[in-house]
Amino acid sequence: MTGPTAPQARTTTLDLIGNTPLVLLKGPSEAAGCEIWGKCEFANPGASVKDRAALSIIRDAEARGELKPGGTVVEGTAGNTGIGIALVANACGYKTIIVMPDNQSKEKMDTLRALGAELVTVPPTKFANPGHFVHTSRRLAEETEGAVWANQFDNIANRKAHIDGTAPEIWQQLEGRVDGFTCAAGTGGTIAGVGLGLKAFDENIRIALTDPHGAALYNYYACGELSAEGSSVAEGIGQGRITANLDGAPIDTQFRISDEEGLYWVGRMLREEGLCLGLSSGINVAGAVALGRQLAAEGRKAPRVATILCDTGFRYLSTLYNAEWLRAKGLPVFDWLVQD
Repeated sequence: MTGPTAPQARTTTLDLIGNTPLVLLKGPSEAAGCEIWGKCEFANPGASVKDRAALSIIRDAEARGELKPGGTVVEGTAGNTGIGIALVANACGYKTIIVMPDNQSKEKMDTLRALGAELVTVPPTKFANPGHFVHTSRRLAEETEGAVWANQFDNIANRKAHIDGTAPEIWQQLEGRVDGFTCAAGTGGTIAGVGLGLKAFDENIRIALTDPHGAALYNYYACGELSAEGSSVAEGIGQGRITANLDGAPIDTQFRISDEEGLYWVGRMLREEGLCLGLSSGINVAGAVALGRQLAAEGRKAPRVATILCDTGFRYLSTLYNAEWLRAKGLPVFDWLVQD
């Protein structure tokens, strides 16, 4: 009798990024009438899917000779990419400057400071405003000697991480039987990269965008117009333009998911399956259920849908898992947070 196979030993901490587990989600699978699988990106060293993009962007800058020993990586981010960059930069001997909107979770800001990154916060604003966090980070990179700008939104080294890594992992983990994939878009790197990577294996795999309210991509893929409706408190997802990473993304269909529906799945994932996740993961799961139902209704035999479990819910203890914050946002409070 043999025991379980031990994970492969790694010779460098950077090799811990990627090769994350894929888990069957029981509640969503029952709701969809098919198999819903979640890619556990919270298992990366920085506890999010953005570690992949961070490593790919830094390795690409090194390969092009732009990032040299002792240099600095500057990026504008909602938080998770900054955390990934800080960890990778630490391992490679670089400094990090991160620019964030000041409405992101306290946990992300505290984490970045704890990792040794220089954190600059700016008021949230539209992309057209020169004070936007992305434009601010670009200017800081230009003004800092020996610095490179990660430019995660338009640097296609981002989506290459998912073409070369995430997509083949999903294909292998599901033994070549994948019917659909969906996730939300922030930079667009994950959905475009996984979509392109999976389509290279099988053109019939359906790639669906799961978009929160307040983002413009749902209408773009549905009717060709970049227009937004409503709003969302989800961090790190939602986009109002076609980034370089999104350009050419093979989106076959699209779903719009409310914060309430995303929170419903966040709650069920925690109470029923022991997974503490952020709202972007809940929105992704809701989209996967919608895609699974669509595929099942069309008569596909026992369809399999994969999605991304983006990050850990421990990054949102002061927001999603705080009753006072939820009430202030007009969102339902998880019953276990209600005090008599």
